[in-house]
Amino acid sequence: MKLGHYELGVPVFLAPLAGVTDKAFRETVCSVGGEYVWTEMISDKALTYQNSRTLKMLDLCGEPEPRIVQLFGTDPETMARAALLAIDCSANVIDINMGCPAQKVVKNGEGSALLKDLPRAQAIASAVVRAVKVPVTVKIRLGWNDDEIVAIDLARRLECVGVNMLTVHARTREQFYSGHADWDWIRRVKKEVSIPVIGNGDVFIPADAGRLIEQTGCDGVMIGRGALGNPWLIPRTQHLLKYGTLLSEPLIEERMQVALQHFDRLLRYKGERIGLNEMRKHAVWYIKGVRKAAQLRDEIMQTRSPEEMRSVLSRILQDVG
Repeated sequence: MKLGHYELGVPVFLAPLAGVTDKAFRETVCSVGGEYVWTEMISDKALTYQNSRTLKMLDLCGEPEPRIVQLFGTDPETMARAALLAIDCSANVIDINMGCPAQKVVKNGEGSALLKDLPRAQAIASAVVRAVKVPVTVKIRLGWNDDEIVAIDLARRLECVGVNMLTVHARTREQFYSGHADWDWIRRVKKEVSIPVIGNGDVFIPADAGRLIEQTGCDGVMIGRGALGNPWLIPRTQHLLKYGTLLSEPLIEERMQVALQHFDRLLRYKGERIGLNEMRKHAVWYIKGVRKAAQLRDEIMQTRSPEEMRSVLSRILQDVG
């Protein structure tokens, strides 16, 4: 498939995950062979106010194209201004979040709340498309709940105003991340629009992506929670879709080496205090399935310095070396 002038084949995207897909994680995914990554969702208001923390989230220096920035907001004009600022920070694609289920986002009329106000959702997309000269994409959910499925109606509206690609997370807002993604709705949306549709939801192994594409006819897949502690899932899935063969899973030794590299990136970009705090959750994800994982998890959560964190991860590496 094409996105603007980018030829992506059958793409496997790393989903935008708040508090996860920061620069350190994006670089880690790319270091193991991932190609297409997205920023965390970024507030349009915070960006237009030039909030220092938000500007750091837009550090795209050295990252491969297409550099995809996801924005969220509820005012069309503010979203358009934020999109232009993101482009000034070297974004190549602007994505609009219309699916985040978090209460702190929804209560402001943003994210999934737009599923209950389709005219506003359409107006936001239209304003951003008119403001920028790069591809504009949108990520949605099926609807607010099972009684209010709006994905097809919203998809048509978004295509009508010039959106270039649509990602469908096949859950409702009410589901959050529980239950099962209803892939059949991705198939239905794909039949109703001519723009590329990316399927999202319940892709935890490479074979899931193959089944998702086969069942829905979608143009690519997006992986979120499955990549936590497992950045290799992105390139392994891409390889399976491209060549039809499955690469082996990384050994524990490689997992720990990459975890240590990830930690170094977090320290470089966020400093010791924040870097250590954020690495605790990532380290717990990296050690999933490792022998004595429960005991190691307790050690990780009790680390109080970068040296202690490195000591725990290095000990695991030595034990398997």
